Amino acid sequence: MTVLVTGAAGFIGTATATALRAAGHDVVAVDAMVPQAHVRPATAPEGVHVLDVRAADDWVGLLRGVDVVCHLAAMVGAGVTVADLPLYAAHNDLGTASLLAAMARAGVPRFVQASSMVVYGEGRYRCPDHGHQTPAPRTVEDLDAGRFDNACPRCGRVLDWETVTEDALLDPRSSYAASKVAQEHYATAWARQAPGSAISLRYHNVYGPGMPRNTPYSGVAAIFRSAMEAGRAPVVFEDGGQVRDFVHVEDVARANVAAVEAVGGRDHGSHAAYNVCSGEPVTILDVARMVTAGSAASLSPVVSGEYRLGDVRHVVASPARAADELGFTARVGPMEGLARFARDPLRA
Repeated sequence: MTVLVTGAAGFIGTATATALRAAGHDVVAVDAMVPQAHVRPATAPEGVHVLDVRAADDWVGLLRGVDVVCHLAAMVGAGVTVADLPLYAAHNDLGTASLLAAMARAGVPRFVQASSMVVYGEGRYRCPDHGHQTPAPRTVEDLDAGRFDNACPRCGRVLDWETVTEDALLDPRSSYAASKVAQEHYATAWARQAPGSAISLRYHNVYGPGMPRNTPYSGVAAIFRSAMEAGRAPVVFEDGGQVRDFVHVEDVARANVAAVEAVGGRDHGSHAAYNVCSGEPVTILDVARMVTAGSAASLSPVVSGEYRLGDVRHVVASPARAADELGFTARVGPMEGLARFARDPLRA
């Protein structure tokens, strides 16, 4: 197949384009080379078309003959300030809508896109006495007092976390999260109207070689590593007990290939979402320890008690649907991958 990959010069896009070619597919590579994701001044790798998905109607000819679009271009991160809202709306919302409109004009009927676990907001919780509960956002008063766990709204007992499935209620709690929910809704509307078939992949915390270094848009694993390279101990927020799933970029690329190959067999009008995760949840303190264990630096993580307002306590995905329907299961576990990550090459 011929696959057009947006964001093809980025962290996940580079790995995905490589995996698609290894699987025998032709790749048309597109990237806008936005400064938040690339070295400044940004120079596109050979073979990458420097194009902006927000103006996809201007390069609709590039889509002709394409079988599937794998849309990875996005403004990423949690949204550092409210001033970031227009960036997310422009690149993620408008960019996706413009790309889908251009695909309809060019007659491309298959679409795979990067979504994120942030669409869930908080994860899934259960009270031992009162069953499933949906906690309210944590208050400043509780966070200032070091009460980081979510409490049962009925009895006040600390809630246990459970894995989140794809049919969970979407509850975006940041500008980035809101934009990813919007992208999924656009995919649903396009699949029905074009018509076409679409898959959204809800990545969990992606890490690995080629990840950006310490910026507000980097993942926490890269921030921990950058601190060690600067001779500082990694600083872990809250009490370090936040539970997440960290998935290696090689596995994410494999999931993208599986989705590209599966979407062609779906009925027109369909849109499905899948968690992409390792299936091996870890605490943030454990992440810091695993990264430091793989490093030559003898620095121990520091638990600071600091917090970021809007962060969620726990969010861990179920990998079952992706395994059952896409045949995707992660191969790189966090103990191996995060230790290796301490030595992996990063991008500036």
